[in-house]
Amino acid sequence: MIINVLTYLEDSALRVPKKPAFVDESKAITYEDLIQQAKKTGSAISNELKGQIGKPVVVFVDRNLDSIIAFLGVAYSGNFYVPIDIQMPKMRVDLILKTLNPAAMVVTPVSKTFSFEVAPNLTAIDYEEAINSEYDDEKLSLIRRKIIDRDPLYATFTSGSTGIPKGVLTCHQSVIDMTEALVETFDFRENNVFGNQNPFYFDASIKDIYSSLKCGATMYILPRSYFMMQGMLIDYMVEHKIDTIMWSASAISLLANSMAFEEKKPVYLKKVMFSGEVMHNKVLNYWRKHLPETMFVNLYGPTEITSVCTYYVIEKQFKDDDILPIGIPFRNCEILILNDENKLVADDEAGELCVRGCCLALGYYNNPEKTNEAFCQNPLHSFYPERIYRTGDLAKYNEFGEVMFLSRKDNQVKHMGQRVELGEIEIILNSLDKIDASICFYDHDAQKIVAVYKGIGADKKYIYGELKDRVSKFMFPNVLIHLEELPYNLNGKIDRAALKENYKKKVFVIE
Repeated sequence: MIINVLTYLEDSALRVPKKPAFVDESKAITYEDLIQQAKKTGSAISNELKGQIGKPVVVFVDRNLDSIIAFLGVAYSGNFYVPIDIQMPKMRVDLILKTLNPAAMVVTPVSKTFSFEVAPNLTAIDYEEAINSEYDDEKLSLIRRKIIDRDPLYATFTSGSTGIPKGVLTCHQSVIDMTEALVETFDFRENNVFGNQNPFYFDASIKDIYSSLKCGATMYILPRSYFMMQGMLIDYMVEHKIDTIMWSASAISLLANSMAFEEKKPVYLKKVMFSGEVMHNKVLNYWRKHLPETMFVNLYGPTEITSVCTYYVIEKQFKDDDILPIGIPFRNCEILILNDENKLVADDEAGELCVRGCCLALGYYNNPEKTNEAFCQNPLHSFYPERIYRTGDLAKYNEFGEVMFLSRKDNQVKHMGQRVELGEIEIILNSLDKIDASICFYDHDAQKIVAVYKGIGADKKYIYGELKDRVSKFMFPNVLIHLEELPYNLNGKIDRAALKENYKKKVFVIE
């Protein structure tokens, strides 16, 4: 029985010590060196904290393998790591640190300037000094015996509705359960080569990090700049024979919208998985056309359930405006779709998607009120304590028993006397040839549906002409806003909050 994720690293270091574990833009590290440097970092952290365990330790991260070594070092010290992007605005960092009150921070060469600017008074462990020191195996073994599988491994901060970030605290058990499910379901092996795109401050990155560690595989940290130069990105993927990716849906869309595969293709890709936002079939069909032998998988899951809880392997053909299922739950996880009366939905009824299982996070760090709202007693019984997580997503089952994501609960509005799913309008808009990406929100004061989109040649006449045979007239957007580029947040999703705020400030040109 595996209790601690470090077992993955230790097993792989014994089995394939000389094999590259992680590779970034400038260097690589083998499994035997990785375990040595992680233990050295862990010893340095433990010494600085005088043996304290279970404390938050901040790692200011960039796209480099030093960040991963720091994560594993924090785990060896018996504490939990909190990744924070070095490009994050200082005001947001201040809010996170206030909620967190961390015990220390690990300072890497790339993050040094930023770290001391935003947290000048926080105890600092110098990463370069740590990896060049000696580690205390006996002390690390004593720490290890104190750690149980329900102890926290990491916390990642998501946006809060009040403007204060919420720190989702995830334990070893949840990450182990997720990793085992991914490896078992998709047959990940030692010879797989992963291409990481998700930033390390975003929980989605744990899927390829820990799958790689378990299998003894190699993970390439794809350079951020290459996603703006898709030709170089594809060349890099071909050169290093990357065969498995678990990217955000927006990154997948980026390559499709730029028609990146017209001249060259990532020919070694065997498994393509995506999550984070709704995947539109227009994008997916482009990838499937150019990579017909590749497996494509739609993954679904919020941060609060350790990144992923359902999957759908795409085997049949879909039209551009079809809705892609989010599929079935992974083993050891159950999906409950509950109606307004907290009962399981029947037939075609929609309800809130809830999750039960050991995938659930421990809760929001230092925030019992929000924790109790989202992580609550299973309403289907009161016989013993059992927590479920209420995602806030609306879903239903299709005729095959597969889960269909509909929209966020707050994306369902009453408009012109009708109940409207704004997500349904988005799916139709994103299926149109001349639209690259779009989002919809509701102006409650003016009672108008607002659509913001990117796309060449997609004017008001074109959009309304395409919509007239696809949706009811009451679902037509009342306000159309065309932008040259859509803003994206730190997690790689379209920044809805920024678009709504700019709309309120009337900074847009409205068609």
